[in-house]
Amino acid sequence: MRSIKIIILIYQIIRLALTRFSRDDGWALASHVALSVILALFPFLIFGAALAAFLGSGHFSDTAIHVIFDAWPRSVAEPLTNEIYNVLNHQRGDLLTFGALGALVFASNGVEALRVALNRAYRVRDERNWLRTRLQSLLFVFIGCVVLLSISLFLVLLPLAKSLALKYMPWISPHLNFGGIRPELITIAVLLVGLFACHKWLPAGDRSYASMVPGILFTLICWVPASFGFASYLEGFSTYISTYAGLAGIMIALVFLYMIAAIFIIGAEVNSAIALIMNVKNK
Repeated sequence: MRSIKIIILIYQIIRLALTRFSRDDGWALASHVALSVILALFPFLIFGAALAAFLGSGHFSDTAIHVIFDAWPRSVAEPLTNEIYNVLNHQRGDLLTFGALGALVFASNGVEALRVALNRAYRVRDERNWLRTRLQSLLFVFIGCVVLLSISLFLVLLPLAKSLALKYMPWISPHLNFGGIRPELITIAVLLVGLFACHKWLPAGDRSYASMVPGILFTLICWVPASFGFASYLEGFSTYISTYAGLAGIMIALVFLYMIAAIFIIGAEVNSAIALIMNVKNK
């Protein structure tokens, strides 16, 4: 009996979330987020590469591409990563120039698109000063670059630290079991932290971490089959390459991000629906 009530409750939550998603122009917001992310991606990586060059790190490109695109289907990520390598392999020392600062500002537009979608999903009116929210978006981009840079330094320095430890302290060898850190685990960790940060600080108002968990779990659970399904579609039935020719890569990425953005927004709607249902039951 209890399990039936739980199933009914989950059905009510999902139904309400999908209804509100449609009513809130969720599909239009998803397209806005997808396009904004595509437009923000290259400026974000360019600024990160400039920051890495300024700090003397030459491994930012590989780390950033692995962390960002390892969670994407290969058929979607490969065309973009090839172009990103071409862009980032050029030496850049223009961190303090208008070009890099412009890339930082342009990349923050992707964060602003997420803010608009989350404010709509959580039914909150954002009355914060526009300068404050823009500075927050810039901070998100800057912190994202610093995190990727830190991971790249960590992955480079970790084997070096291990070899030095074995050289001067061979007795510590049985305790050095951290050398096989998989990039996929780092990607998952960064993704989780990023999702919590977006839900916590981008929309107006305040939410507990516990209240964000259902929507984030929904997002992660739905992203996996959606990604595999889209990859299978591309391999078996897609005509994007023949239809869009040289633009196929960017069109595939846009459609994929559109789907991912819709799931992300529905995840926020799930949290909002749970809050509404709980409030009604408590009255």
